[in-house]
Amino acid sequence: MKPRRLAIPLMVPLLALLLSACDPHYNWRDYRSKDAPYSVLFPGKPATHTSEVLLAELPVELPVKMTMTAAEVDDVLFAVGSAELADAAQAQGALLAMQTALARNINATITSQATAASGVQTTVSIEAKGMRNGQPALLMGRFIARDRRVYQVVVMGDQRHISREQVATFLDSFKLQ
Repeated sequence: MKPRRLAIPLMVPLLALLLSACDPHYNWRDYRSKDAPYSVLFPGKPATHTSEVLLAELPVELPVKMTMTAAEVDDVLFAVGSAELADAAQAQGALLAMQTALARNINATITSQATAASGVQTTVSIEAKGMRNGQPALLMGRFIARDRRVYQVVVMGDQRHISREQVATFLDSFKLQ
């Protein structure tokens, strides 16, 4: 019996430490798209909507059917947008158009940007700061082009509510199949 009594006091602080690492607002779940070949972890139950959008930053305005899947936690939006272009040559312009449109949504200035390219894929990572509804807003995202498909994987919302750890979990979980 003594070992059991000793084990319980030792387990309580350990359990408290483990539970403190979990944020009850974030209920991470695996999501696999039915419309595009990707998977990602969302921090809550996502909703999906498909609509025709106009990518206007291209030399020619390009209408595309974009599917947005998103979940919101504490006024912070976690979203993945995907679209298939008619021609892979349009992909770089589409990435720029998506970045510009999202930054414009929060009157943001892009404060950091990095591009990584391989033979089959280009990824542009950005961070932008602006204002939304009178509050400081932050946009962190990755814009990816692979062949004729383009993706935007973003976290956007009130800067005070955005946890960089949660952003990293979301962005790093995005995988193309």
